[in-house]
Amino acid sequence: MSSQPIAFHAAAKKVAAAATAYETWPVAEVAALFALPFNDLLWRAQQVHREHFNANEVELATLLSIKTGGCPEDCGYCPQAARYDTGVTAQKMLPLEEVVAAAQAAKEQGATRFCMGAAWRAPKDRDLDAVEDMVKAVKALGMETCATLGMLEEAQAERLKGAGLDFYNHNLDTAPEFYGDVITTRDYQDRLDTLGHVRHAGLKVCCGGIVGMGESRLQRAGLIAQLANLNPYPESVPVNHLVQVEGTPLHGQEPLDPLEFVRTIAVARITMPKARVRLSAGRRQLGEGMQALCFLAGANSIFYGEKLLVTGNPEVEEDQALLARLGMHGKSK
Repeated sequence: MSSQPIAFHAAAKKVAAAATAYETWPVAEVAALFALPFNDLLWRAQQVHREHFNANEVELATLLSIKTGGCPEDCGYCPQAARYDTGVTAQKMLPLEEVVAAAQAAKEQGATRFCMGAAWRAPKDRDLDAVEDMVKAVKALGMETCATLGMLEEAQAERLKGAGLDFYNHNLDTAPEFYGDVITTRDYQDRLDTLGHVRHAGLKVCCGGIVGMGESRLQRAGLIAQLANLNPYPESVPVNHLVQVEGTPLHGQEPLDPLEFVRTIAVARITMPKARVRLSAGRRQLGEGMQALCFLAGANSIFYGEKLLVTGNPEVEEDQALLARLGMHGKSK
């Protein structure tokens, strides 16, 4: 039994309760948005988007894997799980100077947020010593900082906040009723608890999911409802398109219709009007035309650079050329 104080558990329970007692987007209403004619859905999403953001501005963020491979979890989509033979080998944490050099390069290429990811189920307290140094060094460059390190205890979230971390990423991945088909080594409540600890520490939340894992449209609606009903909803919402990696259980999954992915972006924008909705993993596979439709649907953030953890991501020059052709530009700090 945990010895954490009562307030600690209350913060996590508040997040968990948001989808019930404080529900503002019932799943049926979110599903009704998905069912709108495509043009009507995009028109509504574009209206919401323009109410809160410059429609031609996109946030550029870069994600660096500071500790790759060897994760003990069994997430069916993840090439970093130690139990799957995907060609990804476990590596030690990157040295501080390498992380700072990558952040400096990202800044010079126009990125305003630098995200650091580690393949842990949960970090050990000694792991956070090095991460804190990284956060402080990246923050000193004038960039927003984000980390994704697995499950956190409240004291760990407070340490990261003290180091200057701005955002913590911890995705819900999918709807509660589909979750067990993808992951068995942690449950949905574990994820909600971490989000509660992050909020309680005063960190901003980056939380989204993955589509195209075999879920139904109703289950996609369930994921968006879960996110939109967090109290408050996340400041950043990464929407990932499954990247199928040979050796993972989800390799060979029937691909999601790209227009359904665009619908997901639009529904996220409508239900979370002030969030940064980010095109994350799988953006390369979508192609430029579908990315343009996603921007029209309300996406206004992308991961920018050569790698998104261990899956491919369009190179900087390609991204710059696409944004120029669309008359779009990066967000200033």
